[in-house]
Amino acid sequence: MIRDSILAALISFGVSAAAGPFVIPALRRLKIGQTVRADGPETHLKKSGTPTMGGVIFLLGIALASFIFIGKHSGITPVLFLTVSFGVIGFIDDFIKVVLKRSTGLLAWQKFVLQLLVTAAFAWFLVRFEGISLDMAVPFCDKLVDPGWLGLPLLFFVVLGTDTGSNFTDGLDGLCSSVTAVIAAFFAIVAVTGLCGNEGADAAILSAAVLGGLLAFLLFNSYPAKVFMGDTGSLALGGFVAATAYMLHLQLFLLLIAVIYVIEVLSVMLQVSFFKLTHGKRIFKMAPIHHHFEKCGWSESRVVTVFTVITILACLLAVLILGGNAGA
Repeated sequence: MIRDSILAALISFGVSAAAGPFVIPALRRLKIGQTVRADGPETHLKKSGTPTMGGVIFLLGIALASFIFIGKHSGITPVLFLTVSFGVIGFIDDFIKVVLKRSTGLLAWQKFVLQLLVTAAFAWFLVRFEGISLDMAVPFCDKLVDPGWLGLPLLFFVVLGTDTGSNFTDGLDGLCSSVTAVIAAFFAIVAVTGLCGNEGADAAILSAAVLGGLLAFLLFNSYPAKVFMGDTGSLALGGFVAATAYMLHLQLFLLLIAVIYVIEVLSVMLQVSFFKLTHGKRIFKMAPIHHHFEKCGWSESRVVTVFTVITILACLLAVLILGGNAGA
């Protein structure tokens, strides 16, 4: 498993790194450029026109690495399905916004319905074909807990919430890429070491592939970014994180390991709610919260570094808790 995981990471990195120099100029020729919010940080105005939909770069690497090992590690299929399917939804949304020049992209209800359908298919595939239960690991408990009738509604909530969190986190050069790369490394380590048991261990392969693909993407996406991942990438990554968490029974631990996703979503919810209740007042200078720190004078690189460090510490804490579970 360790050897295959390392190979998957290297293959994904190589393919993604090689694809970048071809995909980015192609996106430029097609004039697939990012539109920057007029009310956003002034430093972002220079980003207008930067190619977006760059998520296809690391998705190519992830897909190829996964297909090479899928025969030997069929357990990666549900995660790959949710990752690619959400990536396709994001691609359609990006295409409508950027290529067809319809600023709204997919209507909110259209995107929601598509995500519901894909999530339902994932749940059916996970339980029916892979035989993986919806039981979840709980901190300081050595046994998986059955959520009962709440299991299925919770799955929809977790998957859609995680995807939204990933989407909101994609707002600074290298932010979503760096944070999710750390989460992917955490999943790979947990799956390989068996901290959550042997069930879902095949998730290590796809997690390693995602890690490799994102490390390659950071060659082009770190500040100053030459390309943005767009919804194509951010929705795919949200799907990957949620699906892998379910493969490893770590859905409850997402509150910790994906803490940046959680904070980003909460900042938007609090901002919108407070704005409506107070008729125009704001808690943050701008939401999602990474823009608040920019408005406070932080550089993009500083925000990305701090948020990535927080994710690393959160994942280390999760490993410590899981180790305690195993020894309980």
